Amino acid sequence: MTRALSVIGAPSSAGAYAPGQEKAPEAWRRHGLLERLSAGGVVVRDRGDVDTFRWRADGGRPDAMNAHAVAATGRSVAERVASALDDGDDVLVLGGDCTVELGSIAGALERGRSVALVYIDLDADLKVPATGEGAIDWMGVAHLVDAPGADDEIASLGPRRPMLAGSDVLLFAQDNITDSEAAIVADTGITVETLADVHGDPTAAARRVVQWAAGHDELWVHVDIDVLSWIDFPIAENSRRADGLTLDELATVLGELVAAPAWRGLTMCEVNPDHAPDEAESFRRLVAVLGGVLDRRAQ
Repeated sequence: MTRALSVIGAPSSAGAYAPGQEKAPEAWRRHGLLERLSAGGVVVRDRGDVDTFRWRADGGRPDAMNAHAVAATGRSVAERVASALDDGDDVLVLGGDCTVELGSIAGALERGRSVALVYIDLDADLKVPATGEGAIDWMGVAHLVDAPGADDEIASLGPRRPMLAGSDVLLFAQDNITDSEAAIVADTGITVETLADVHGDPTAAARRVVQWAAGHDELWVHVDIDVLSWIDFPIAENSRRADGLTLDELATVLGELVAAPAWRGLTMCEVNPDHAPDEAESFRRLVAVLGGVLDRRAQ
């Protein structure tokens, strides 16, 4: 029997470079995501949104702006994720900036099961306050693996510290890693699938992820929407003209991952409705992709 799907909104841009992503959970709902999922046979439980936080400049912590708000959002997301899993549901978290993933994983770990995280993003997000630019959404993975220099409050969100070992993390479609981040990858043993590898054969790359995760109890998936080519689909926070994935490539990858027996959760982050040239059309396409991906799971 297919498990129900709990949907949790995390309308926070606390960890971002600018506001906008906090509007995404409401936009997903307004443009019919939940109705599309139900129409495809998914039993949806909408667990509502955690408190909203709109990005603001933080002169008190210029190296890790809004750190306390990032941690507060993470704790709230973790509580709802843990409750959903206790009820036997799978989980869809609608962010919000990338730091929302910290809450997803903290909640997933509450039951003591081993978790594999595939982190779909052009960036490694392995910065820490001393090496970043102040935006914590460039630091999420570093706090999951408790890299040296991580913020104590954020790195302590889960039931254990570090929340994940390097062997629990796979960076997927990676195309932008700095020297300090490469050192963390090497030190922790994080696995990397490059953007070029995924472009070459998205299905094969996704199946390698499923095989990699086979030693874990659960597979969790993170999507930073700026993994998409900005020219092809301009809706991410970051407007750089990088050669990311196409929407079709992302759909192919997610279809394989969500169909894996161990899959339990998906977190969608960095969607900025303000950047869409036509919000209704952009979300029509996004809802169609996510609905199609999750339909496969319901079959």
